[in-house]
Amino acid sequence: MSQYLLAIDQGTTSSRAILFNTSGVRIGQAQQEFPQIFPNDGWVEHDPNDLWQSTLSVCRDVLKDTDITADAVASIGITNQRETTILWDTETGKPVYNAIVWQDRRTSEFCQSLVDQGHSETVQAKTGLLIDPYFSATKIRWILENVEGVKERAKEGHIAFGTVDSFLLWHLTSGREHRTDATNAARTMAFNIHTQQWDEELIELLGIGDVIFPQVMDSSDDFGVIDKQWLGAEIPVNGIAGDQQAALVGQACFTPGMVKSTYGTGCFMILNTGEQALKSEHKMLTTVGYRINGKVTYALEGSIFVAGAAIQWLRDGLKLFADASETQSLAQQALNADTVYLVPAFTGLGAPYWDPDARGAMIGLTRDTSAADIISAGLRSVCYQTKDLVGAMAQDGAEFDTLRVDGGMVVNDLVVQFLSDLLGITVERPKVTETTALGVAYLAGLRIGVYESLEQISELWQSEHCFTPDMDDGNRQTLYDGWLDAVRRVRSSL
Repeated sequence: MSQYLLAIDQGTTSSRAILFNTSGVRIGQAQQEFPQIFPNDGWVEHDPNDLWQSTLSVCRDVLKDTDITADAVASIGITNQRETTILWDTETGKPVYNAIVWQDRRTSEFCQSLVDQGHSETVQAKTGLLIDPYFSATKIRWILENVEGVKERAKEGHIAFGTVDSFLLWHLTSGREHRTDATNAARTMAFNIHTQQWDEELIELLGIGDVIFPQVMDSSDDFGVIDKQWLGAEIPVNGIAGDQQAALVGQACFTPGMVKSTYGTGCFMILNTGEQALKSEHKMLTTVGYRINGKVTYALEGSIFVAGAAIQWLRDGLKLFADASETQSLAQQALNADTVYLVPAFTGLGAPYWDPDARGAMIGLTRDTSAADIISAGLRSVCYQTKDLVGAMAQDGAEFDTLRVDGGMVVNDLVVQFLSDLLGITVERPKVTETTALGVAYLAGLRIGVYESLEQISELWQSEHCFTPDMDDGNRQTLYDGWLDAVRRVRSSL
């Protein structure tokens, strides 16, 4: 009997495939990094073929490494970097341009023109989003307007748009299925989160109506069956969710008021708000947490563009260390940790500032500033940005005393303890920190009856370590005031 669930986790810097058993225990994992492309200031791209080929490779590798055949896999779930935009020709399957990554800021000027024309309230009311280059819709428009021949092919009905999940599903099913789920659709700025439909008014406003939009499904649904040629057997795809919503499921945050924060390339905090789509008055996003059996669970989200990417920059750009695993011991050697701040606004600032033109800076440098101080500042920047989000959510009326965390950075005890100290709340780290992949595996298993309910999934969640605050209020406020001062210095406008 098929007894495994395969999760495809296509991220911003790497593709992973993780094989879980039905108890949510990881059996094997394969991972492959791929190049980032930076054509201009604030532009970020990927070669879509890198996304597809690396995904296919890691799926094959994890099956080979675990000596498990494809016919032992009951279902596949796909989770993905959100908002990243791909257009491809439906006749050839070939992308018409590189994938424009969620971090990309090239449509800033157009977004500002939409704001100036008074469209902000309409966009927020329909989509729960703020007008920003972060989201997919203006990226679609840019490709149509700037890549020769694409607009004409779109008018002829041959250009498909998809976020990464749709692009992978299209290829895995050899072009038979063009679908996405409600969580990914909700991040495009073209989807009405209240009607759960593509919004014709917004699509017309943006001039993107000629592309073929994917069919929007539940997060746990029958998306299609992958072609036998890829892994050696036909396997159904039964779960799709954007990476942050998948992590919400993986962290079993199924009760309104529960909150998780994921630390990957960026950092994303999501608060479950249940059946209520709360409108933020403090620049948080209202979004879809998950949709199951046609029922939408809404969420409030704060998005930080650069978290782990700052550590990657310290490693690859400044060459301060060879491997991220060294950062904890190096940061512990810092003598000026409380006075050196890194504001990693490499592609602007996300929530709650939404300043696409801000740029990064290091503040508080002196002659005795060391590499350890800079590394510590990089790690702490993630915690300071999280406090920004918590403060904005609190102003919107959210109250919580526990935060569940996951992602690559949370294996660092120093980071998680400082996070607890700075926030003044309990921070819980789960036994399985690959909660993004685990969440989409749960969604796939839920659809095929491996799990009977969300309550059953919730019972599988286990805490690995609980961090409690050990910092006085005065020190906490002094450190945070220093951060706020550093942020003010990099803002493009106040």
